[in-house]
Formats: sequence, structure tokens, C-alpha cells
Amino acid sequence: MKTDQSQSRIGNAFLVFSLLFGIGIALSMTAQAQNPDDRYTQDRNRSDNGDQNRRGRDWDRYGNYGGSSELRRTALNAGYDEGVKEGRKDRSAGNNNGYQRQSTYLKATKDYNSGLGDREVFQRYFREAYEHGYADGYAGY
Repeated sequence: MKTDQSQSRIGNAFLVFSLLFGIGIALSMTAQAQNPDDRYTQDRNRSDNGDQNRRGRDWDRYGNYGGSSELRRTALNAGYDEGVKEGRKDRSAGNNNGYQRQSTYLKATKDYNSGLGDREVFQRYFREAYEHGYADGYAGY
């Protein structure tokens, strides 16, 4: 009888331990999945040798002027994409005027909406990324 009770207690203890261990693993995976900047961390750790399309998209090399992470990410994406587009267009046309007079660079409001936050902060991020994108686009990356 004592043997049956001790085996039952050991079985229950093992069940409780397994349940707690499983819950711990599930909670740690949920916490990792909720990191919105995870893909940018992966981009930063990846070598750019094989993927020149991501050349200027190491967002850690850009300044931090405040604003939400969504504002920063949106401005950097929009600025870089527009800069690459204009740089390629100027290279194809043989123009060497640069980006400083281009209306997209001067306005720096592509993809901006007031829900993101301060427009001037958005423009600052946008212009910095635009400059890098323009250089990459003009160079043919």
C-alpha cells in the first residue's frame, strides 16, 4: 500500500514539474514573439555581402531624434526607398545635381500621417535615410 502511495506521489510530482516546465517554455516563446524590432536585429547581425538591396537599411547607423519606433521605422523606410528611386533615376539620366533640390527630399512627408507623431521629427529621419538611399541608388546598389 505504501509503495502505491509513493509511486502515486512521484507520478504527481513529475506531472506538476512537467506542467510548470511547459508553461515556462510557452511564456518565454511568447515574449520573444512579441519583440517588434526582431527583424531589424536579425538584419543588423546578417552580413550584407550577399544582399545589396538591404545595403543602407541598417537602421542603427541613423540618428535617434525621438518619436515612436513606428514613426522612425516608417520615415526611414520611406526616405530610403524614395532616395534609391531618385538616385537610380538620376544615374540613368546622367544627372549629377544631387538630391538637395528634389521636392520629395525637401517636403520629406511621403508616408507621413499625423497619427505617427511629430512631422518635423519624421522629416529629419526621412531626409537622413533619403541621403543614404540616394547615394546607394546613384551608385547602382
